[in-house]
Amino acid sequence: MPTPSVPAVIIAAGSSSRLGQPKQLLVFKGETLLQRAIRIAHEAGAAPIFVVLGAHHSQIESGLDPSAIVVTNPEWQQGMATSIRAGIHALDIKEPQPAGVLLLLCDQPAVTPDHLRRMLTAFQRDPVTAVASVYAGRRGIPALFPRNAFPDLLGLRGDHGARGLLADPERAVIEVPLENGELDIDRPEDLAHLRAR
Repeated sequence: MPTPSVPAVIIAAGSSSRLGQPKQLLVFKGETLLQRAIRIAHEAGAAPIFVVLGAHHSQIESGLDPSAIVVTNPEWQQGMATSIRAGIHALDIKEPQPAGVLLLLCDQPAVTPDHLRRMLTAFQRDPVTAVASVYAGRRGIPALFPRNAFPDLLGLRGDHGARGLLADPERAVIEVPLENGELDIDRPEDLAHLRAR
């Protein structure tokens, strides 16, 4: 029996206020950051792929790969937790009883299909344990959460993402190193650094 696919939820609802333009639409090596995130999740074998949008959602959605399932989060201004909850709720409607969920952001240029494949392989070996990327000395996103962690994801509030769950000493977590995983795009100088790579 083939191993069932693990769905991915890409959190891309923020307004990019510090950057001054929607980071989802920034072009890196010929494709937008959001389209790149969708592509690498697809190439890694995640399916289906949900994209949670909020700010600038009409502008961003118009250029997306039609294979992605768009979830609009009207509460995006209340913090990242609302986008995680929106993604999990949509996933539960579309994909009843998934084994888990792969959570990604769109502004981590160090993430590759190979890295996500290593995470998915680790999860398939142990589908009740979370899998986290490790960089800059701590666990972070991308991360893969088993279904038994969905209540914890749905319990997140405010601008707290999933990193706090990964730091819980009571939670078993498989760690997958991600070189330069701490690089993200929040400010204009981050964008300049990205384009110089």
